[in-house]
Amino acid sequence: MYRVTKYLDYMISPNPIRVLHPAVDPKRRRIKSISLVGAGHLPGRTMQRENADFKEWAFVVITGGAGYYQVQGGERQKVEAGSWFCLFPGVVFNYGPYEGGYWDEYYFTVEGDRVDEWLQDWLHEPHLVKSASVDEALLHKMEMMFMLIDSGVPSNLDRAAMILESLLYELVAQGDQAEAGNRGRSALKIIDDISRSLYLPHEAEDIASRHHISVSTLRRIVLEYTGYPLNEFIHRLKIAEAKNILLNTDMSVKEIGEALGYKDMFYFSRVFKRITGTSPRGYRNRIGQ
Repeated sequence: MYRVTKYLDYMISPNPIRVLHPAVDPKRRRIKSISLVGAGHLPGRTMQRENADFKEWAFVVITGGAGYYQVQGGERQKVEAGSWFCLFPGVVFNYGPYEGGYWDEYYFTVEGDRVDEWLQDWLHEPHLVKSASVDEALLHKMEMMFMLIDSGVPSNLDRAAMILESLLYELVAQGDQAEAGNRGRSALKIIDDISRSLYLPHEAEDIASRHHISVSTLRRIVLEYTGYPLNEFIHRLKIAEAKNILLNTDMSVKEIGEALGYKDMFYFSRVFKRITGTSPRGYRNRIGQ
């Protein structure tokens, strides 16, 4: 027997909502590792949940409005249109629209061992609110799942579960790409900052402070994006500048080294030779001829 329940809940929203509870004999399902046990569309939701716990995993997509999401009394995270988050067993949640506000919510509740695979392989940090691109393709997929669940055909419930897996994977991939893009832009700003300040003291603490990151994070970013440790990267930038000055000015080696922050001319010359294979004077004489 397949049962779909639809009802209006005026305590949640004055607008009609859809809630689906498919009931199907497990033997009739071809996919055993994941199954949809519930779905809902709550437009204009106003109800807040406090100390809520869940027996199954649920995935919630917010397509309008704003609110908050809190796991086990931790940080209250902001939720807005384009956000999605997870509800899962073992902890309590506080979440919902802000007082006097609303949000538009789609949710899908699942059970099965496949969720453990997701968590291990690609669905990381389920306790964090994540961003999504709420477009026609996303809405179409969610509405397609509702149609399949509502059809009363067991095989369609399997199809809906597979669409959900695909949708979640795409949402995670979107977030990964956005995070990578943000990291890339931040890294470029840091590299540009270092490159533009060759004639200033390069204290790691000052650079990190300007970009609101820790020194360890600064060192990791520079290594990842240049292939060199921070100090070596700075040396190489300065030696590249020194080569340019040697060929285009009459400044002495001592003057060039001091201008670039090397107080010891002999140390400057050693660094220059290590990187270029020749001394500053040798470079000027050989290349400048």
